[in-house]
Formats: sequence, C-alpha cells, structure tokens
Amino acid sequence: MPPVIRALIRRRRLVASSLVAVAVTCALTVLAPAPPETVRILAAARDLRSGPLAPGDLTPLALPAEAVPAGAIRPPASATGKILASPMRRGEPLTDVRLVGPALVAAHPPGIVAAPVRIADSDAAGLLAPGDTIDVLAAGPGWGHDTAATALPAQTVADDVRVITTHKPPAGSSAGGSGGALIVLATTSAQAADLAAAQAGGHLSITIGPRRHP
Repeated sequence: MPPVIRALIRRRRLVASSLVAVAVTCALTVLAPAPPETVRILAAARDLRSGPLAPGDLTPLALPAEAVPAGAIRPPASATGKILASPMRRGEPLTDVRLVGPALVAAHPPGIVAAPVRIADSDAAGLLAPGDTIDVLAAGPGWGHDTAATALPAQTVADDVRVITTHKPPAGSSAGGSGGALIVLATTSAQAADLAAAQAGGHLSITIGPRRHP
C-alpha cells in the first residue's frame, strides 16, 4: 500500500476517534444531573453566646434546598438586636426557635409565656443554662405591698419555672439602670404578674433545681 494511502487511513482513524470522544463528552454533559438548587440562609459567623445578636454575628450560608432546616432565617431579614436563646456554634444555621419570641415559647405547653426578670446577683445568672429550672424569690422593703415600709422575709414568687435564656450585661454597665442580669423564664400568666409585682418592690434572687427533660 502506497505511503500516501496509509497516511490518509491513519488520519481518518484519528479524526474518527476524536469525533467519538467529542460525542461521548457531549452525551455525558447532557446526562449529568443539574447542580442542586441552593437556598441562602443566615448562620453563625463564629461561636456565639446567648444574648443580643450584634452586627457581624451572622453570615449568609448557601445550603441545598432539602438541607435547609425548618424555620431558617433567610436574608435580607436581619436578626441584629434580637435575643439568642442559647449558644450557637460557628456555621450553625439560625432558626426561629433559637430566638426569644413566639416561636420559642411555642415549644412549651399551652398557656406558657416568656417573662423577662432581672435578678440582683448577675454571677448567679452565669450558672444558668437554657432548660434549667429555678425558683424565684423576692426580698426587699415591702415588695408587692405599697404601704409596707419594713423589710419582709424573702418569699418564693414563682417556683419550678424553666429558663429560656439569660443575658449578663457587660462589666460596668447596667441595663435600664437596674443592674443585675436579665433572665427570660417560661411561666404562666399568673406567675408573670407576680414576678412583675415583685420586681417593682424588691430584689429578686434564685435557687436552682434539677434540670427537667423537655
């Protein structure tokens, strides 16, 4: 076979092989699944403690739609200034039940409300974690009694109430001029009213009981 003919045959084989490779590549591209749809949500930019959320505490995170947890907070919604009920790890998605509000209270039995109270000993609040159960005591000059002028023995105002979240103010500051630490409790409406009256007339303290299961 003349050399020219052999060269033409080799060239044809090379061209045919290239065309087959291109065809296979096109077929694989057509058959390849489309990239999964993603949804942008807000997640912790770093490890966070419970308390008010500040600018920069959260960052957008893209997740596959099927991996987005229920109640996830999505941009452009802002959670800055809202109260985080419990600590979060960096990268953890933020959901509505992580924030102090109706969704968090909804996790408790019917008739339960979120009652913010301020206790005099902020160090005691540092011993608490969401889910702890405490008794709240009041002491001071005539708490709950406008006409009383003498100090009364400490009395239990609310017993066996669950801690939703705590917030200890930064050193050297006092929220609203009241000092102490803010605790949000899951109480009945009646307990919330008693706690409000006790705060107005005296100082609140706590005793800590065993943690209950949800």
